[in-house]
Amino acid sequence: MIRLEARGQASRVMVYATPVLAVALTLVSGFLLFWALGFDPVKALHAFFIQPLTTARGLGELVVKATPLVLCAVGLAIGFRANVWNIGAEGQLTLGALAGGGLALAFYGEGGWWLLPLMVLGGVAGGMAWAAIPAFLKVRFNASEILTSLMLTYVALLLLTYMVNGPYRDPDGFAFPESRMFEAHAVLPVLVEGTRVHLGALFALLAVAGGWVLMSRTFIGFQIRVIGLTPAAAGYAGFNEKRIVWLTLLLSGGLAGLAGLGEVAGPIGQITPGISPGYGFTAIIVAFLGRLHPVGILLAGLLMALSFIGGEAAQIGLGLPKAITGVFQGMLLFFLLATDVLIRYRVRFGPPKKGVGRAVA
Repeated sequence: MIRLEARGQASRVMVYATPVLAVALTLVSGFLLFWALGFDPVKALHAFFIQPLTTARGLGELVVKATPLVLCAVGLAIGFRANVWNIGAEGQLTLGALAGGGLALAFYGEGGWWLLPLMVLGGVAGGMAWAAIPAFLKVRFNASEILTSLMLTYVALLLLTYMVNGPYRDPDGFAFPESRMFEAHAVLPVLVEGTRVHLGALFALLAVAGGWVLMSRTFIGFQIRVIGLTPAAAGYAGFNEKRIVWLTLLLSGGLAGLAGLGEVAGPIGQITPGISPGYGFTAIIVAFLGRLHPVGILLAGLLMALSFIGGEAAQIGLGLPKAITGVFQGMLLFFLLATDVLIRYRVRFGPPKKGVGRAVA
């Protein structure tokens, strides 16, 4: 009989060391995977993790890819700390892009300096509105926010398909399913000449700083932590759990919507059927890899962004399949979860001894 026996207390050092261990195990597994597929593992890993960092353009793309990941993950992590499991950041990102980008199209040819701030507000509002649906269902009917937020993602993607094939379609675009290109007033300014790094990168840094201040320096952050750790104690202290559900879902939805607006008003410059390659879902991995801490999320976001651009470089340079990016991200999540289990439980063989630990599997 194989079982897991709870440890007395998880090592604080190992809690923060396991993300590094998970990355190392992912690299070893990637080495073996490339070897099994008949590719030179050293060249493949170099193309995946080193080559994108050797040019200014590659570093710029790293920041561009990390921006939506960090924005989404900071919001998700705050909710996760309160045991509010928003899995629908991808849908909220999509609605933010539709709402903010829709304003660029509505005022096409008439915009001024005020248009971009209005689009930012529209993107945040779109994401918050989409997150408000699972928040309402959670506090009113105790519906699982995991299921409702996830299912709404697919509704959002269908809505995106409808809009780019209908109301948002470029009248001069030869029936292609995409909007017209945004005018200059509706595009986020580039921060670093010669790259695509745009103003959204500053939004991501502000989100990291704001998330840290909220969770470590405010009473609301204290309530979030207490509700996540000991709901019974939070209720005894009079903390309003429903208010925290609303706050965390709206906050994560707003940041995801801002990430969506950053994509359509940044590197894309229009609304297309492929706004995101899965940033909202990947942000879940980023949040846990960063240990639900804003600074850790910033570092984890850069790592996951490297997996996106490294996967593209490996496809072009070595002919690796497109799925290799998802494989690496999946392996990283698997090893992270596995190491998390092992720092909290011991693997035991045989029947449990009386009075020692508690068998959970």
